Amino acid sequence: MAAVTSCYRRVTAAALTLHHHQPAFLAVRLRLRLPRRPIPTNRAMSSSSAASVASPHQAGAWYVVPDLSLRDHRFAVPLDHSSSGSPSITVFAREVVAAGKEEAALPYLMYLQGGPGFESPRPTEASGWVKKACEEYRVVLLDQRGTGLSTPLTTSSLSQITPAAEQVEYLKHFRADNIVKDAEFIRLHLVPDAKPWTILGQSYGGFCAVTYLSFAPEGLKSVLLTGGLPPLGKPCTADDVYRACFKQVQLQNEKYYKRYPQDIQVIHEVVRYLSESEGGGVLLPSGGRLTPKMLQCLGLSGLGSGGGFERLHYLLERVWDPILVPGAKTNISYYFLKEFEMWLGFDQNPLYALLHESIYCEVTYEICSIVLTGTVTLFCCSCLILCVMQGSSSKWSADKIFSEYGNLFDPVKATEEGRAVYLTGEMVFPCFFDEIHALRPLKEAAHLLAEKEDWPPLYDISVLNNNKVPVAAAVYYEDMYVNFNIAKETASQIAGIRLWVTNEYMHSGLRDGGSHVFEHLMGLLKGKKPLF
Repeated sequence: MAAVTSCYRRVTAAALTLHHHQPAFLAVRLRLRLPRRPIPTNRAMSSSSAASVASPHQAGAWYVVPDLSLRDHRFAVPLDHSSSGSPSITVFAREVVAAGKEEAALPYLMYLQGGPGFESPRPTEASGWVKKACEEYRVVLLDQRGTGLSTPLTTSSLSQITPAAEQVEYLKHFRADNIVKDAEFIRLHLVPDAKPWTILGQSYGGFCAVTYLSFAPEGLKSVLLTGGLPPLGKPCTADDVYRACFKQVQLQNEKYYKRYPQDIQVIHEVVRYLSESEGGGVLLPSGGRLTPKMLQCLGLSGLGSGGGFERLHYLLERVWDPILVPGAKTNISYYFLKEFEMWLGFDQNPLYALLHESIYCEVTYEICSIVLTGTVTLFCCSCLILCVMQGSSSKWSADKIFSEYGNLFDPVKATEEGRAVYLTGEMVFPCFFDEIHALRPLKEAAHLLAEKEDWPPLYDISVLNNNKVPVAAAVYYEDMYVNFNIAKETASQIAGIRLWVTNEYMHSGLRDGGSHVFEHLMGLLKGKKPLF
């Protein structure tokens, strides 16, 4: 109640100030944030810990891959950082240095992987941005909670939690807010004297980095973002995000078919085959089902990353089994069906399908007002303005926006009319939990998550407006996953950010560009690159 009362008081002050600067007929509406919750620094863990480690931090011995030395770290962190009695989970991070620098006094750089729901890279040699970063940093590759070796959440592990409502209660702790709290826990235990460190966020990792800037900027020395500026501004931005993304997906489809016009007919043949099959699709090796709408999901990997067009085209070359006996029935090849499942990867990383839309959802607060006799009248209770919680649920936003496009993205209609079948992008649809075998046990939880409204805040715009941490961001002009215009609008809210806008790379620029993207962003931070 104390926090709510404090919130009311801040709302009252803000409303009274606005009352003197707004026309009398204008209803007052404010977006407020929950009070900033300090990140706990207590290193003592609950005795009811469910983690496999006995102490808050365990470090392994150094081992090597070509030109790199690596060391594994495991941390016991609370599942719920806000609860002193919370059970703990394991969070895994891999420390990487250039060979021979194991004992060198180097600053730390933590890498936040894209997703949500995917583990950090596994280095096999010194190459790309990791090699460049290791010239002056100790790189920490974090497996975000629920991924990799960080108490991984899989269909089988989640089956230990029943019913679906309890799964949702568990899953709500696996968003960016808790990933940031994990990172701060690690910094306090790992970095000498708990000094601030640099973070590098790719895609969803960049979203997490902006959450970090919002709630724990004291832990940051500098921030690098690659294709990872999240949407800010409206109470629920999921619909706006997907509308913008569908437009870019349409453009990527048009570019793909200009490069490979022969694939229009190939996909028509596949869609026709699937729609005429019993049940509207064919069985996948894992027991799921390939339908025309599921086929469109090839665009997730094929349309938005470097080399994706080529990989997609070569995959479609292998779609049919050869006819070995004249008159034999035409079949989609096992090769294609197996590759299709591997392209999606949702069966191994269910967190992506479960939590993807939730990254655009958070609770906001709104002042209620009405127009009465030419003045703004505020509902009050005990002389306090009524502060109403406005929850934001996704309600299967991508599927809703998909339907708004009518026949444009309808694969069967496109085939019947001789139009190119547009593939989809970074969208999660309810049918995934019917057609992907491993996701079927999570269907009820997925629907509950889509309706969930009481998500905690992920960003504090007032803090970002007054940011003091040096930030450099790569913004990809033709990014299919993070809309360029939305990214620019977000950048305008982060004080002091330096942008590098480029069409040289797609969303996967950090991976595809070797060390160039990392070097360019470091140049911006160090003043080696011009502002414009």
